[in-house]
Amino acid sequence: MALKGTLKDFGIAEILQLIGQQAKSGVLHLQGREDEIHIALADGCVVRAEAVGRRANERLGAMLVRAEIVSQAQLDEALELQRRSLRRLGDLFVELGFVSPDDLREITQLQTAETVYRLFQWKSGTYVFEPGAVEWDRDTVTPLRAESVLMEGFRRVDEWPLVRQRVPSLSMSFERRRPLDPEPPGPRASDEDMALAALDAPGGEPGEKEGGLAALGVNERRVYLLADPGRTAEKIVDLCRLGEFETCKALANLVNLGHLEPVAAAGRAAAAAGYAQGWRTRLRVGAVGLLATVAIAAAVAGIAFWVDERGIGAERAGAQVQDDAPLRFLARYQLERLRGALEVYRAERGEYPPALGDLIEAGLASPVDLRFPWREEYYYRRRPGNRFVLLPPLE
Repeated sequence: MALKGTLKDFGIAEILQLIGQQAKSGVLHLQGREDEIHIALADGCVVRAEAVGRRANERLGAMLVRAEIVSQAQLDEALELQRRSLRRLGDLFVELGFVSPDDLREITQLQTAETVYRLFQWKSGTYVFEPGAVEWDRDTVTPLRAESVLMEGFRRVDEWPLVRQRVPSLSMSFERRRPLDPEPPGPRASDEDMALAALDAPGGEPGEKEGGLAALGVNERRVYLLADPGRTAEKIVDLCRLGEFETCKALANLVNLGHLEPVAAAGRAAAAAGYAQGWRTRLRVGAVGLLATVAIAAAVAGIAFWVDERGIGAERAGAQVQDDAPLRFLARYQLERLRGALEVYRAERGEYPPALGDLIEAGLASPVDLRFPWREEYYYRRRPGNRFVLLPPLE
């Protein structure tokens, strides 16, 4: 019998823990508001994760191109061969000699892990677990134990806010301030020890320790070598093959230790300013039309007032029927202006503001902008997946 329910009643952590403890095999189907993910498990271990709404840059071929393992021409050749043969893309890459088996395993593992860990950000959704035997490629897949997935998922949820303080945007770039110390001789620390050391700091700051600096791990050394001037954090994520979280955490650690210095703060501000300038340009271009609209609205309002004064308008149950068409006409332009301000805010800070009033603190809007031409403020809500809802107020 299939196990099913909602994530509000039984979260992803409890589901994976149950499947892992009982070493079950089957497919876990998860349906959210914006995506649908299918996780194949064999003996309680994750062996495959597929997202129905997977973006183009998250597909295997695109990841290999961004990591500069294959060229776009090689991807196009493999895709054409796949259309004719209906074979798996990864197998074709290896057969054509474009990708080594080790590289394919690494990218496939990264793709699966990034899909699974995304689930820890879900707040709602439904799930169905269908038990049964699953097929998976033992040559290119390393099973992920459910217990390890849980530990890593919770660690990412806890540490992401701290990492974001140092790396608020993937558009950032870095400069090397001082070289890394030579790697000390002797046995290396385990991956788990290095992961804990990277954020083992008073107050949770990555890379800081009371009485000294945190030891550099393998991830930090790999990321440091890729942090060329002008190269964005997004490109470093693609090249180092560690995933967004591990790469950003290594960058945050290197910044805290003084090895790297963010130089894209000005660049990011310039990009945001450029985005804002684009909106200002559009607003200036439409200024004449907007002034004309205001004049027309004023004329319409004057006519409405004249009609009301003479009792020509309909009156029912002691209340006059009012037409707010001019206000709604003006509100369309104001909504576009606010949407532009929201996009500038996101460009500067990586996410939309929690409340519309935050645009005032950021200098992107004034109090009157939040309600013009209405008496009440516009309705605004930030939604999961870095989206928002912006509507006129209920009158």
